[in-house]
Amino acid sequence: MKALRFGRHAAIAVIAVGALALTACGSDNATNTAQSAAPSASGPQVTGTLTGIGSSAQGAAMDAWKTSFASANQGATVQYSPDGSGAGRKALLDGSAQFGGSDAYLKDDEYASSTAKCGPDGALNIPVYISPIAVAFNLPEIKELNLDAPTVAKIFRGEIAKWNDPAIAAMNPDAKLPDLKVTPVNRSDDSGTTSNFTDYLAAAAPEAWTDKASGVWPATLQGENAKGTSGVVKTVTDTPGAVTYADDSAVSGKLGVAQIKVGDTFTKISAEAAAKAVDAGSPVAGRNANDLSIKLDRKTTIAGAYPVVLVSFHIVCSTYADQKTVDLVKAFESYVVSEAGQTAAADAAKSAPLSKTLQDKALKSIESIKVKS
Repeated sequence: MKALRFGRHAAIAVIAVGALALTACGSDNATNTAQSAAPSASGPQVTGTLTGIGSSAQGAAMDAWKTSFASANQGATVQYSPDGSGAGRKALLDGSAQFGGSDAYLKDDEYASSTAKCGPDGALNIPVYISPIAVAFNLPEIKELNLDAPTVAKIFRGEIAKWNDPAIAAMNPDAKLPDLKVTPVNRSDDSGTTSNFTDYLAAAAPEAWTDKASGVWPATLQGENAKGTSGVVKTVTDTPGAVTYADDSAVSGKLGVAQIKVGDTFTKISAEAAAKAVDAGSPVAGRNANDLSIKLDRKTTIAGAYPVVLVSFHIVCSTYADQKTVDLVKAFESYVVSEAGQTAAADAAKSAPLSKTLQDKALKSIESIKVKS
């Protein structure tokens, strides 16, 4: 994957708050650290402990970010608990964490309530991670299937009971589909991945998926469930015929993955295809000028775009109580959205780097964070 160029003004923004733009020389190991020692920081280093809670889909990227940031700032530590996107948003809003990781931006009511902890301008949703959501399955000797949105919706609603169902067979005439029970597996926790997946189904297959988009799986639907990304992937891996939705980095090489119909063709899952879908999104209205919440176009027909995608955010306050916290938050987040940070995430989690335009907007949003007056 080709990394984005990190512009001079962006580099200054990182240095100004003490973050060092490391070159991440990683592998597919989510906890891989830089292979060479970090050089000295060009500006004063930040110190202290930054606490975050949130998205489990961000886990691999967060491991890489924490390691590289700590190497560049010897007195700084980032703690992150992957308890789910809903837990991350709650933690930011109740003040138990200094940032939340979420695969869905704050809802309108959450955004309104954020002023209590974050000041009159509320919280900022900053995109840090773009990843396709895989429709992943465990079928003997089948690694790829073509599926459209209505068929995916019916699979997860329990309306397609066998893998050799005519609807699946029609899109996969050359596949040797087994007479095997379909076992859908959903997230049991409040999940940004669930929110994005159900948002896609509600928009792209409204006749088949009649529930509203939500981070909580519909209680009326039958099936297996498990907590967190690792939980659903393990359940599917252990269950022939099972199918789930999960961050692509968590299923690569372990399970079969669907190609999703976009327009008249089937799009193969990839970071580049996910990024193309995000570029077709639009800003969410009614937010702080520095907020970067993105409304995705789930019904896009752009060739090569993969619409079952999540934009993962770090949700931070627009103001904090003291300068030390402001400096620490700005340093870490500036590193995360920098070229080095995005490359580290891509190496660890197969994510797509932010576009240059979105990267610049993210740096501007981070730079606006200040001490409460």
